[in-house]
Amino acid sequence: MTEPAFLHATRDSYDTLAVDYAARSRGELAAKPIERAVLDAFAELVGKGGGGLPVADVGCGTGRITEYLHGLGVDVFGIDLSPGMLAVARENCPGLRFEEGSMLGLDLPDASLGGLLAWYSTIHVPDEELPRVFAEFHRVLAPGAHIQLGFQVGDEPLPMNDGWGHEISLVFHRRQVEGIAELLRRAGLEVRARLWRERDTDGAFPERAPQGFVLARRPIVSGGRQDEDTN
Repeated sequence: MTEPAFLHATRDSYDTLAVDYAARSRGELAAKPIERAVLDAFAELVGKGGGGLPVADVGCGTGRITEYLHGLGVDVFGIDLSPGMLAVARENCPGLRFEEGSMLGLDLPDASLGGLLAWYSTIHVPDEELPRVFAEFHRVLAPGAHIQLGFQVGDEPLPMNDGWGHEISLVFHRRQVEGIAELLRRAGLEVRARLWRERDTDGAFPERAPQGFVLARRPIVSGGRQDEDTN
């Protein structure tokens, strides 16, 4: 099967950017308390409800968030499309596992994950491919396991052909929180929390757009029926 053009462009672009990306993102999470709170809550949820299964950081890049979750006690490994980003991740986090792969078709058994993080990694997936990605996330999650997404908020995509002086070809798809929540529901996932925050305009890491976060889980099924909240 021919690889979609966006995958090829995304892989090549991040291979080109890997070293600069690692240097420029160093310290970013420490400057973002809301993001840390989101990740901390996710770590607690997968620790309680993961059933002893590992957690995948899909689109892990240089492994900085994988390493953060590991520091919180999460049994986590990283998956990324870019060999260049994975090389940096393995160098920076030698005790963690990183695998090459695509979220369009994860090389994982059904219901094998106790959690999944897609932290700004679905942002290069075109709209028409997003339902396929969310269906794949549903497939690999165990019943009751949580998924946490982070992404830029907006209505128009942002194409970029230059990154820190390097020639690249990336499209950043900005999306609305409720739109992402609805696509997750259509994929059979149960939305548990939504968060929107305004963009940071000052400090060391100014942003172009607001930021969105959606937490969902694969429903727990018992007795052939999906469990429902009683409160």
